[in-house]
Amino acid sequence: MGFLYTLKKIFSKRAETKEDHVDEKLRTHYYKTTKDRLVKELEEIINNQKGFEIKSYAENHGELVVEINKGKRAIMVITVIMVKPFRTAVDFSVTSETGIITDFGASRKLIYFLYEDLNKKFELVGTGLGNELMN
Repeated sequence: MGFLYTLKKIFSKRAETKEDHVDEKLRTHYYKTTKDRLVKELEEIINNQKGFEIKSYAENHGELVVEINKGKRAIMVITVIMVKPFRTAVDFSVTSETGIITDFGASRKLIYFLYEDLNKKFELVGTGLGNELMN
């Protein structure tokens, strides 16, 4: 990780995952499960967190919108896509609602926590596999 990424990480109130993220922990994660099972597990994880509330779920887009009112207030969008049978991708986007220019890594740490929890419950196929899936 370079100097610019480190600065951006320090002075940010937003974190998101993507296929080719510089931070390996923030690359799209792929699990050996179905979309429905993964969404159900995410709903259970979120419902067990104090101050977390699912505001909407668009089943056809595989998007959950979560409002976080505990600690640092934030909005989280979770995208779940089944790319192949029993290969489901999960991406997160978290934006903190803070009056200063940083959330001190809270959005990034939330994503780390959720991926770690999913890794305990489902078989992780890999991260950042988007290019491999196209072949």
